Amino acid sequence: MTRISLDLGLSYVDVPLAEEGLRLPDGQVLTWQMVERIAEDEASHTEGHCFALRDGRIEPIQVFSAEFNRLYSLVATSAAPTMLISGIPMHRIKDTDPRRDTIAKVRTLAPLAGLVLDTATGLGYTAIEAAKQADHVTTCELDPAVLKIARLNPWSAALFDNPKITQVIGDSFDLIREFADGAFDRIVHDPPMFNLAGELYSLEFYGQLHRVLARNGRVFHYAGNPDSPSGHRVTRGVVRRLQEAGFSRVQHRPEAFGVVARK
Repeated sequence: MTRISLDLGLSYVDVPLAEEGLRLPDGQVLTWQMVERIAEDEASHTEGHCFALRDGRIEPIQVFSAEFNRLYSLVATSAAPTMLISGIPMHRIKDTDPRRDTIAKVRTLAPLAGLVLDTATGLGYTAIEAAKQADHVTTCELDPAVLKIARLNPWSAALFDNPKITQVIGDSFDLIREFADGAFDRIVHDPPMFNLAGELYSLEFYGQLHRVLARNGRVFHYAGNPDSPSGHRVTRGVVRRLQEAGFSRVQHRPEAFGVVARK
């Protein structure tokens, strides 16, 4: 017998060893050749792929979006998996992990009450964490292909099961115009890198964030490592434009690689 996880570290089960491989609880066999392939992938990549076993075959969990010409891959970390967007991790994984990264961001808005807007769903970790405290979370995702990855990720299950979470498909730059003035008490704005979604860092978009935020509400904006040249440059521009959009008390939150602004 050996102890393994079949849901990417959420739980562990004991499975018997056989000549052909590992006999799983559902009757499938993870052959030694499959085990070797997974080990080789982990050894050859900084972030090893997560694999799915289907019909006697293992396949890396990947989806290509023809609409946006991007390859999304689910990869393992020391805790919850992250997703690579054309090779770029969507969470901080150096000296942290995606779960702790998410908690750090959400905590900047404590107490998290009322209605929350999450402008970039991704794997849904932000929406899931926020829904533990908030009354309701509305989360927006640009690319349906990302949600295909999320559905295959056990850590994202609550994104689809929690009635306190509403998913909206579309570009946040456009969707935000459909929300009423002062509709949200808190906003988590964790956009892709500037070169992938520059419009989500624009003064025009920040004006819409200000409009849909309730009085005395707060927004967290992820901007990157403030100690790196690029992160420092992006953060400086974010602060300036948030102030121009009408936000007050824009405060640096280096522990979450972002800033918090108040209305």
